[in-house]
Amino acid sequence: MLDPFFAPFPLFKESIQPLCDTLHLYSLPLHIHEILSAFAIYHIIFEYIAAPLSTALLPKSYTGLSWESKLRWNMHCVSLVQSVSISVLALWVMGADQERKTMNLEERLWGYTGAAGMVQALATGYFLFDLSVMIRYLDVFGVGMLTHASSCLLTYTLGFRPVFNYYGCVFMLYELSTPFLNIHWFFDKLGMTGSKAQLYNGLALVSVFFSCRLVWGAYSSFNIYKDVWDALHITNHMKFDSRPEMMVYGQDRSLPWWLVALYLGGHVTLQVLNVFWLGRMIAAIRKRFSSKVKVNGKAE
Repeated sequence: MLDPFFAPFPLFKESIQPLCDTLHLYSLPLHIHEILSAFAIYHIIFEYIAAPLSTALLPKSYTGLSWESKLRWNMHCVSLVQSVSISVLALWVMGADQERKTMNLEERLWGYTGAAGMVQALATGYFLFDLSVMIRYLDVFGVGMLTHASSCLLTYTLGFRPVFNYYGCVFMLYELSTPFLNIHWFFDKLGMTGSKAQLYNGLALVSVFFSCRLVWGAYSSFNIYKDVWDALHITNHMKFDSRPEMMVYGQDRSLPWWLVALYLGGHVTLQVLNVFWLGRMIAAIRKRFSSKVKVNGKAE
């Protein structure tokens, strides 16, 4: 499936081609404009839209926040837009890209479609923006968030070798739970902690997080582990009948050990963190809603 985004300017594409070839990021020139466009959009939302729009819609709540809370509020606004848009795009590409649906082993690992590359590029643009904010406000967000942004940016950038292009959309579905997480945070800042709305959102958050990150995540991680294992045992006589148009950037069909360790180690780490985060979410929701407030010895 072709990339539905507009094509990069030829002069711009040609100017970065030598650098991308040196870095073995062969499909990056086709999507560099999408990365920069996503970065610009998220930067504009963060710097110029989130604050005035929040002030207009919620004047008392937003203006009453501290400087740090306003900063975090603006980031949650960006995260909400990004998580909704990238989830919709990933689901659309997974449903509409017929070439992607019929990929064989070689194509799943080293193949490429423009539509999947677009999703990967827009995600990379967000992680580039995220990293810039984490560096700029390191004292607010901390080293942990800086490390998270850096690792996500590195992982999705290396995908432009291309490698694991097929799996870019698959793991973007982790973002399906993020809108509920952002809304949960907004409820706290709006003075709605413990409300029924926050309870329903919290239940949705835990359900979607468990489904898309633990169930879907474990299933997808198993699939990519299996593909990598099979690829490492490919012999020269094996024929896959891969389609030339999908392997146009996959001439170097290799999986360096450092790349395997980076991707698979990252997925194992993320799955462990997902279990930890789910426990934290459940504990936070139980803390808000399981206890009864007693007045004069009676439950209120």
